[in-house]
Amino acid sequence: MLSYADVGFTSFDMADIYGPAEDLYGIFINRVRRERPPELLEKVKGLTKWVPPPVKMTSSYVRQNIDISRKRMDVASLDMLQFHWWDYSNSGYLDALKHLTDLKEEGKIKTVALTNFDTERLQIILENGIPVVSNQVQHSLVDMRPQQRMAELCQLTGVKLITYGTVMGGLLSEKFLDTNLSIPFAGPPLNTPSLQKYKRMVDAWGGWSLFQVLLKTLNQVASKHGVSIPTVAVKYILDQPTVAGSMVGVRLGLSEHIKDTSAIFSLTLDEEDVKSIQEVISKGKDLMRVIGDCGDEYRRA
Repeated sequence: MLSYADVGFTSFDMADIYGPAEDLYGIFINRVRRERPPELLEKVKGLTKWVPPPVKMTSSYVRQNIDISRKRMDVASLDMLQFHWWDYSNSGYLDALKHLTDLKEEGKIKTVALTNFDTERLQIILENGIPVVSNQVQHSLVDMRPQQRMAELCQLTGVKLITYGTVMGGLLSEKFLDTNLSIPFAGPPLNTPSLQKYKRMVDAWGGWSLFQVLLKTLNQVASKHGVSIPTVAVKYILDQPTVAGSMVGVRLGLSEHIKDTSAIFSLTLDEEDVKSIQEVISKGKDLMRVIGDCGDEYRRA
């Protein structure tokens, strides 16, 4: 984490339910305090999530859980708290968000945000006067759902999108170019839950053969600019309306993406690049019809 911060990647995304993630951030931020200049400490941001069970959202319950995250991350105030709610038939999410807003006013949270909320519920939240700044959603070249109803509401209200799954757990990379997963053991293994999850998205969108056409197109664009397929995939999404940032996942100690991610900031996709990419993704199914709106993949059997 220090090596990422040292080269300018200073925002870290985590959640209360991601194993020891918040504790690791606490260890990291203390290293930054001890071993780095104060100006780097000011740039480092910890974006966490709160994913509670659907119990009654009292002020004391919300406060207690936010205090746990503050303690684990060893910070007086959470830089961003992204709230998730499983069951929309239970309107307790509005109570929770009102209590989170109170904690923001007390200085225990700097910004209140959402993760995996759909457009309808985001509108209800905003109509209730709750000042959320962003919604973290799945968004990639295969999953363009956020650019339908969600982006329209965000443009009207100023809420931003933070995207995850943008390189689809690594599927959108050279590693899977020219592979045939129908032949056992012939291609790279889908050996992480993330790869397996996003392979299901590929199947829902149009299947592996169409995905190969997408990878070949991205490879042509990447070669033209001297970058990698993941760099092009992330840049395309960052260029979409209302997208403020994209989460690039790393397996700390196993893989790093510093070079590819750094290249995003100097890459400009021209009209020809965008047209060639759009031509392929338009051949896929509309996942809004297949899955539903943002976050519905977590709420449908």
